[in-house]
Amino acid sequence: MRSLRSFFFCLALLLAAVSCAPLFAADRVIILYDAFSDSAKLTKDWGFSALVEHDGKRILFDTGNNAEIFEHNVKALNIDLSKLDFVVISHRHTDHTTGLKYLLRVNPNALIYVPANGSNGFGGAALPAAFLRPEASLPAEMRYFDGNIPTIFKLGDSTILAIFALSTRRPRYRQECF
Repeated sequence: MRSLRSFFFCLALLLAAVSCAPLFAADRVIILYDAFSDSAKLTKDWGFSALVEHDGKRILFDTGNNAEIFEHNVKALNIDLSKLDFVVISHRHTDHTTGLKYLLRVNPNALIYVPANGSNGFGGAALPAAFLRPEASLPAEMRYFDGNIPTIFKLGDSTILAIFALSTRRPRYRQECF
């Protein structure tokens, strides 16, 4: 009988501890797209994207340079982009926006925040390999593409503008100064 009371007492303590635990997952940032990665699952490319989870909110920051690579990396990390609170596009360069094509396929109603100014428009010209000067003293994992820099950087396709202009299911977006 005494062991049964001890069991229920421990069970009550455990339930109390679990019920007092935070309701939200721990804050974290997951890099989805970059030219740096130690993960064999991810494809490295010029551009950037990260999923920020903070205080129970899920915020996508930028979407990378290539929609197919963005899709591959998102799926490799088992990220559900249909459950975002909002998206922030830092600036209008294709290496930060081209993944919007994939995002809008899986989450056509995403709320997207974009910069208010139009001065940094969409690019598209290739960058010469000399754009990145390799630093021999750095270990490979601290260099773009682990030191294996491509001859030419192909920047993303700027047809994302057509999605905003022609889509019948237009995404919600707000221009903000930030």
